[in-house]
Amino acid sequence: MHTITTTRTFAIAAALTLGLTLASCSTSNSGSEAGSSSSTSVASAHNDQDVMFAQMMLPHHKQAVEMSDMLLAKGSGVDSDVTDLAKQIKAEQSPEINQLTTWLKGWGESTESEHSGMGHSMSGMMSDSDMDDLDQASGNDAAKLYLEQMVQHHEGAVDMAKTEVDKGKNTDAVAMAKSIVSSQTEQITQMQDMLASL
Repeated sequence: MHTITTTRTFAIAAALTLGLTLASCSTSNSGSEAGSSSSTSVASAHNDQDVMFAQMMLPHHKQAVEMSDMLLAKGSGVDSDVTDLAKQIKAEQSPEINQLTTWLKGWGESTESEHSGMGHSMSGMMSDSDMDDLDQASGNDAAKLYLEQMVQHHEGAVDMAKTEVDKGKNTDAVAMAKSIVSSQTEQITQMQDMLASL
């Protein structure tokens, strides 16, 4: 009888231990799941400003790459400093285009924006006729036009990026915006210096 009681007590103790272990496992699992989902939600946490920034910066960057491609396609006869800058702008903005697209898809937002059709001058976007002018220009005329247009283009991007820094919620988007403000402000000065020397 004593043996049976001891065995039964042991079995109950084992069951309780197992139950507690399972409970703690399930708690820690749900805790870690909550932790991972909360860290994921922190990474993807965003507001309307983040969406607007990504939706407007996307066509903006695409146009800058298109302008750079136009200039680079002209080949010789264009100042080499200007072509080097065009290559740099393309190298910097192409990966950001992919990143902006990834964010918007991750947030369940459209990569097209009702904002992108807003006034060209507001965001520094070039009009179709501006793009035609650049496409048809050659040599140093093309270099000069590219610089003039890209200064205006960068100024629009810097304005949009500053708004994102002030009002955005997504940490990665705000970090990109800060990088755009820094790099493009520097390039504006560089381009103004180039224009003065052309």
